Amino acid sequence: MNPFDLTGRLAVVTGARRGIGRAMARALAGAGADIIGVSAELEERGSAVEEDVLAAGRTFEAVRADFADPQAVRALGAELAGRARPVDILVNNAGTIRRAPAAEHSDADWDTVLQVNLSAQFSLTRAVGAAMVARGRGKVVFTASLLSFQGGITVPGYTAAKHGIAGLTKALANEWAPHGVNVNAVAPGYIATDNTQALREDPERSRAILDRIPAGRWGSADDLAGVTVFLASDAAAYVHGAVVPVDGGWLGR
Repeated sequence: MNPFDLTGRLAVVTGARRGIGRAMARALAGAGADIIGVSAELEERGSAVEEDVLAAGRTFEAVRADFADPQAVRALGAELAGRARPVDILVNNAGTIRRAPAAEHSDADWDTVLQVNLSAQFSLTRAVGAAMVARGRGKVVFTASLLSFQGGITVPGYTAAKHGIAGLTKALANEWAPHGVNVNAVAPGYIATDNTQALREDPERSRAILDRIPAGRWGSADDLAGVTVFLASDAAAYVHGAVVPVDGGWLGR
């Protein structure tokens, strides 16, 4: 048997409309999973991620949910947990970022980033994860960050949230591992997405970043595909509470 085979499993991927989330959904579908894609602005039909999943021969369902709205997230969690077909894999990838020096970082930006990147993740995982625990199986994969390990510059809210995700990953793993539920996280390095556009367009910052990456390049969203499938599969049956960097060697410098 192929331990990476996800045929017949149902995966929920949040933040699936573009970037890392789209690549994760595409990878899971390629391994055999059917996909529920969740995003605040996800098209009901005809999205790029839907085309990816259908091209892999899997089913796709689009769900709109605003992760900045706590009530909407709670409703989403209850709806997913109550479905006749259970969720086998939950990929918590939805996120946002606000850049400003700490002394100028507004309460509104702080609250939004913590809600979308941390509080919403816990709320959704609590609901879907409880159903997994009751069934005795399931996989939860968070999207952490290099800023789960480091402080960063001008992103205090994002750094606090991503440190929180690393801690939440370990806390949930401690409780749910005995019940057959794996909780882990992927920590992307500097990936060429909308979130890093400002850095890539700043010649000085971009050069400083590239000079520190042993691989010598910005990552692509597809660089997250392999580790996502691994953590969602039976191949990772004994992996609990890990935060796995995919960073071109950044943290090794």
